[in-house]
Amino acid sequence: MLRVAGARLLEDKDYPAVRAVLAADPVVSCMVSARVEVAGLDPWRLGGELWGADGRTGRAGALHGLCFSGPNLIPLRGNPAALRSFADRALRRQRTCSSLVGPSEQVLGLWDELAGEWGPAREIRHDQPLMALEQLPTVPGDRDVRPVRPDELDRYLPAAIAMFIEEVGVDPRIGDGGASYRARVAELIAGGRAFARFENGEVVFKAEIGALSETVGQIQGVWVHPDKRGHGLGSAGTAAVATRLARGMGRVASLYVNSFNAPALAAYRKIGFRQVGRYATVLF
Repeated sequence: MLRVAGARLLEDKDYPAVRAVLAADPVVSCMVSARVEVAGLDPWRLGGELWGADGRTGRAGALHGLCFSGPNLIPLRGNPAALRSFADRALRRQRTCSSLVGPSEQVLGLWDELAGEWGPAREIRHDQPLMALEQLPTVPGDRDVRPVRPDELDRYLPAAIAMFIEEVGVDPRIGDGGASYRARVAELIAGGRAFARFENGEVVFKAEIGALSETVGQIQGVWVHPDKRGHGLGSAGTAAVATRLARGMGRVASLYVNSFNAPALAAYRKIGFRQVGRYATVLF
């Protein structure tokens, strides 16, 4: 039986082993890969810490557990012993993450270790199909969906806030009046990763590329104005963003969705997305 030592903070010398773990499943690891590829393993540049669990047996230099600790806690790999070591490290400090998110087996296993101290959670989403599109969409993309311009931030932001409240269940303006959320949205717009269809100056469809690694782009924040739902704007708009990822950026398009959201699942399958894994999210 494989045993692991306590979780440790990973350093530059661990970079090859980290990249090997991330490359083993690029879609699953997209959120962490996007950070590591730009920032390396330095916590200040990374915006968080990477923790590793080393096996006491097996191939030298291999990581048997990997977890990102930052705005979200993202366990990517680890058997029960590794997850316990991540929990031990997380419990040494006050919780600052807003959620646990990632592969369902690791997230739910880690939450079992943390729930006694960090619980109760505001919500647990046990079953979130992780989907990928490795070719062009099978439905035409909406030609009116385009990148949002920086000068359109104030018109785009209300739709982004409405999506966040609807999806996450809290108002992103709580705490600082929305300054940090506005800055994050502005950053996505400046990077050409926020897309929308405008009608009469109002956003009727929106989506963003939240994480962008060297090979995968993760679509997030898909939203259709309530008055426009049921007319195909969601599938056509998402197809347009997926096409941009494939043709313009050379990436595989991915996303994850709640299993109970039958209309969204149907729309993504219609576009050509297929399930490649399963995520879970614990919200605080």
